[in-house]
Amino acid sequence: MAGEGEFDFIRTRLAPLTRGDPAALDLADDAAVLTPAPGCQLVVASDMLVGGVHFLDTDPPEVVAERCVRSNLSDLAAMGAEPLGYLSSIAWPRYLAQAWREGFVDGLASAQQAFALSLLGGDTTAGPGPLTISLTMLGQLPAGTALLRRGARPGDDVWVSGSIGDARLGLEIARGAMPADPFLLERYRRPSPRLALGQALRGPATACLDISDGLMADAGHIAQVSGVRLELQAARVPFSPPARAWLAGQGPDGLVSLVCGGDDYELLFCAAPAQREELA
Repeated sequence: MAGEGEFDFIRTRLAPLTRGDPAALDLADDAAVLTPAPGCQLVVASDMLVGGVHFLDTDPPEVVAERCVRSNLSDLAAMGAEPLGYLSSIAWPRYLAQAWREGFVDGLASAQQAFALSLLGGDTTAGPGPLTISLTMLGQLPAGTALLRRGARPGDDVWVSGSIGDARLGLEIARGAMPADPFLLERYRRPSPRLALGQALRGPATACLDISDGLMADAGHIAQVSGVRLELQAARVPFSPPARAWLAGQGPDGLVSLVCGGDDYELLFCAAPAQREELA
């Protein structure tokens, strides 16, 4: 992507993703200029995804792009932030076809439309591979209201949004190791960042994060940083109907697989018992 090819790609394919946001400066400069709303703090989250590690080499380019955007937005949701835009840095393998890159940009556009998001800048380069994508999400929230992993207190309730383990099963379907199920596959391919919930949890929640490493591991992260112990009741872990159907044919290892599987991107949070009615 070096030379004129890179600049043509930025001008023709990436620049339209700015949607005219003045902070992007038409992608003509090496940085973006943002002005947070009065009384707000910036929230910055960055993740790197590598082909063959964080997504399958056989995943369609549109799916790879949407997973990148949606999983990164989940970091903002876990902080209770409102998205402002994002930066995208991509190392394209030289062997990657132009059509694949075009499909990837189409996937970015689709995710942007779903979340009213704009591209604000970034970088592209070429290399021997693998495909490496780094997105930096920018958000804002009222000063002093950010949800953090630390803050859980003894006696707090432990809550989780959505259902657990769907993405783990969806990954097996994508690998061809399980019969097709459109719901489970979609949960893996296009996770739903809980942005509205995260913003609503500013105040009621004492600690929060998104489940990327698995329910058990991420519960441990809250426990460690907050200096408490979290007790999870297996019978009360929420599973979707397809996941329950799969569990019915498994032994105890099936439950362990779902609660330890990653990529659910649901919110795990703690709150005082007095907040139960409001949260429900």
